[in-house]
Amino acid sequence: MVTGIYRGAPRIISWNITLRCPLSCAHCYVDAGEREADGVLSTREAFGVIDQICDAGRPIVVLSGGEPLLREDIYEIARYGTDQGLRMVMGTSGVLIDRKASARLCEAGIRAVAISLDSADPAVHDSFRGMPGVWEKAVEAIRSCRDEGMGVQINTSVIQWDIGSVDRVVALGRSLGVRDYQVFFPVRLGRGKGIGAGSPGDYENLIREVLVRYRDHDINVRPTCAPQFRRIADTLGIQNPSWGRGCIAGISYCRVYANGDVTPCPYLPVSAGNVRDTPFVEIWHRSEVFAALRDPARLSGKCGSCEYQAVCGGCRARAYRGIGALSNGWCDGLARPESLCGEICGEDPVCPYEAGEGA
Repeated sequence: MVTGIYRGAPRIISWNITLRCPLSCAHCYVDAGEREADGVLSTREAFGVIDQICDAGRPIVVLSGGEPLLREDIYEIARYGTDQGLRMVMGTSGVLIDRKASARLCEAGIRAVAISLDSADPAVHDSFRGMPGVWEKAVEAIRSCRDEGMGVQINTSVIQWDIGSVDRVVALGRSLGVRDYQVFFPVRLGRGKGIGAGSPGDYENLIREVLVRYRDHDINVRPTCAPQFRRIADTLGIQNPSWGRGCIAGISYCRVYANGDVTPCPYLPVSAGNVRDTPFVEIWHRSEVFAALRDPARLSGKCGSCEYQAVCGGCRARAYRGIGALSNGWCDGLARPESLCGEICGEDPVCPYEAGEGA
């Protein structure tokens, strides 16, 4: 039983609005494809979710997937959220965004679009995404969205563990007028359990190289799904007022799954409740799962004794399965919360840091 009520409001919510997708990306955490999720929320229910979110605050809502543009009602949902005062944005592969689609997104109130671009080499990107020609579509989508005046962010997944591959994506993005980049470090679940994971040293080295390379640039390049970047940045004397805590799962961020389940983040498939049964505001403020994540005293192992726990917190998704995050991975089946809080609060197996090393 949760005691007390959490007073903070969500800052950002990621919403898997559909699990349908035309691609077969190697790293997809929800194993998206031709089949829709069981019990996917209807249009009317989606409007209701937006109303529930508004009761908790005015967060950024990221319409994601699968491929969100495969929902025939996506423009209606975006417009409804915009009319309720929410900042509606979208995460997409860009494969379905042409001039007409970008104009409709703008009309629906979509303020910004995050488009996946995993390599400056079309062949590498297309192979990773499982379909030829999608690199060109992603680049065209970036141009179309920028022409409509929407903000554009490039999301790039780490495929090769070298700074050069990141540099080449950033250089391409800059030629297209993009200033914001998120470098996603792989979390092994869904189809992603089959991709090659780096060692803890690989994560550490590439995070450091990204931070050093772009510390004095006029663009924003941020490691994502790598909360130890905050520790590494501190040791390098790099500060950015826009950065929050390394892992914000359940603290200022959560995910709404296609069937209405609310989880701490897209990579942590533990249900804190379902919006069909419990209002979102109650899930957000009173869930035992979220309460565990908000209490630093519950962290165990290295994370529990680490002097950086307040700014980093360790990746709770990787801690959820411990060393499995480096080996077998797991699928995105939603788990009940009763017996899992200890795993959620365990140490991050990808972080090699030992408490006191930075002293």
